[in-house]
Amino acid sequence: MKLPFFSGAREFIIEMLEEADAPDLARIHKEDFLRPWTRGEFETLIGQDPVFGFVAREVGRPEAGAAGFVLARLAAGEAEILTIAVLRSHRRLGLGRDLMEAVLRELHAQRAEALFLEVDETNAPAIALYRRLGFREVGKRPAYYEAEGAGKSTALVMRRDLR
Repeated sequence: MKLPFFSGAREFIIEMLEEADAPDLARIHKEDFLRPWTRGEFETLIGQDPVFGFVAREVGRPEAGAAGFVLARLAAGEAEILTIAVLRSHRRLGLGRDLMEAVLRELHAQRAEALFLEVDETNAPAIALYRRLGFREVGKRPAYYEAEGAGKSTALVMRRDLR
């Protein structure tokens, strides 16, 4: 599935990710996570049947690689966002929203009942996005995230009903 969208003067395309995207995913993940996932970990996840995801690429710039991605898993009618990340240089362009909307469309087509995710309580932009997309807080995981030099923070568990 390829979905073009425009952000200012830049055009991006959202498409299903593949194992070949693993190096880009690891590169992007490394920008934001103290313990980033490796290329091999991404390859293993992408190769699993219930796992799927989407990647955002800038049209006309294949050499730039992916600008963002989302990875999700669907099992027994319930889905979870495993991870989502957008390059810092590409934030505030709507890529996170468009990646999440691609997941929501796929889950609707698969007749999923609910989508869960965890987000660092200190990540106000992400929390605002998820609330705009209809997620609500349903739990907390204390001391779940660790940031370099900042100690541990709580993960908010959020849910969106899909039916």
